[in-house]
Amino acid sequence: MPNIASAKKRVRSNVKKTNVNTLVISSMRTAIKKFEKEVKAENKEAANNNYNIAIQRVDKAMASGKIHKNKAARLKSRLTKMKNAM
Repeated sequence: MPNIASAKKRVRSNVKKTNVNTLVISSMRTAIKKFEKEVKAENKEAANNNYNIAIQRVDKAMASGKIHKNKAARLKSRLTKMKNAM
């Protein structure tokens, strides 16, 4: 446990940032899984809605630096291929 005030503050801020980062990444993964589930069930309307949400979440994670731009491009490409193959 830190003794210096600035180190204590850094611990508090790191906890807050970790929580935000975890929320962004987990919501992105959840949106992707929901889309994949709808594609597997062959439900086009729900899949289109979930596709848009998943793309938005991937873009948000990329814009805020949570994931690399190449990973975002790879995920978006994979999701688009799944959508077009339906």
